[in-house]
Amino acid sequence: MTSIFGKVTLVSAEDLATATCQATEHMPRLLIIEDDESLSNTMQDWFKAQNMELEAVTTAREGLEKLTFYSYDLVIVDWGLPDSTGIALLKEYRGKGGITPVLMLTGRSAVDDKEVGFDSGADDYLTKPFHLRELSARVRALLRRPDAFVTSSLKAQDLELDTGARKLLKAGKEVSLQPLEFGLLEFFMRHPDQVFTTDALLNRVWPNDSDASVDTLRTCIKKLRRKIDAENQDSMISNLPGVGYRFNSNGTI
Repeated sequence: MTSIFGKVTLVSAEDLATATCQATEHMPRLLIIEDDESLSNTMQDWFKAQNMELEAVTTAREGLEKLTFYSYDLVIVDWGLPDSTGIALLKEYRGKGGITPVLMLTGRSAVDDKEVGFDSGADDYLTKPFHLRELSARVRALLRRPDAFVTSSLKAQDLELDTGARKLLKAGKEVSLQPLEFGLLEFFMRHPDQVFTTDALLNRVWPNDSDASVDTLRTCIKKLRRKIDAENQDSMISNLPGVGYRFNSNGTI
């Protein structure tokens, strides 16, 4: 049996093997907003076995930041968070036009509570305790919806970044990017012509548990420039000494 009862988790090898067999070619991106570390880690292991990309945060503030700057195929959010509630987070996200499917987790089982969750913009609602297989089935059902894989196309100069397909085209030709290079370029293209300090870029692009340094950022930018810049022209990513970096969407500094 695979079940989650509060902080106690039981996951069998058979269940993980089943999850792996259910993996598909497409690799959906999931964001988990859950402050229970044990539960969050269990869900991450479970969905990674199904070839899904995972990011996880523990607060509403972090969750909103991720949803503001990056695209996901589905969000799993807990009702109770240390700095707010999943309901408040969801209302703010939907109020800003967010359309990503959201599955809410909660220990509340009353019909009134479920009604509040759906009225706030939740697409589905799962009450604790729950089986991981049921969670997985609900996630698959939400991902099958026509709007589940919304492709966000970002364009600047001769670049076209497809965040859904995780693909970069330069002058119509595909360019291979490493995950952090892709994340950095996506952040820049979502915030064109704005200046960001090195600390801001490290905090917003690199994982929370990363030990990345300023040198790490510089190396990543150097590699990215080689892939996106045209020969004998100014870089699309300009360095403002003592200030930070800026992505020049129109080709001028």
